[in-house]
Amino acid sequence: MVDGVLFVCHANMCRSPMAEFIARRLLADLPVVVTSAGTDAVDGAAMHPYAVEVAAGTGADAAAFRTRRLRPEHLAGATLVLTATRRQRSACTALAPTALTRTFTLRQFARLAAAAEPAGATADTPLRAAVAAAVRARGRMQPAAPGADDLRDPIGGSPADFRRCAEEIERSIRPVLALIATAG
Repeated sequence: MVDGVLFVCHANMCRSPMAEFIARRLLADLPVVVTSAGTDAVDGAAMHPYAVEVAAGTGADAAAFRTRRLRPEHLAGATLVLTATRRQRSACTALAPTALTRTFTLRQFARLAAAAEPAGATADTPLRAAVAAAVRARGRMQPAAPGADDLRDPIGGSPADFRRCAEEIERSIRPVLALIATAG
């Protein structure tokens, strides 16, 4: 069984595709399919040129990447849905209410993963065990301050703004990897 991680942002041109390429590199040793979509994306557009530069830094060729609009089937097929903002998390759960327990903002899931008890082999795959451990941690933690879960959109910024966003994405994915490792 192959698990799927879906990254979601607004237009699928900056944050979610950068997260997709970064996560693919970091999760390369796991049987996980990593994809992305945008709540307001136009199907078939190219990534932002600065995001392409970031993706190229992962060793991937992002030139062929094309945006895609978020659809219920994307959410239904994902083991874990990680959004750039609380607004996108709400849009995902409104579109597919059954995805509620496996949909988080990226920064929220990073905090939960860092605070979670070791996942152990409690589910059929390490990613599913990590999601279950994060859900258990969610019930023990106080909510974050408003805005603390949102990943700032670099659109309209400089290449340095895109690199900073990518660094935040990678920092947020690292605790997830550590939690998955406790289940594998």
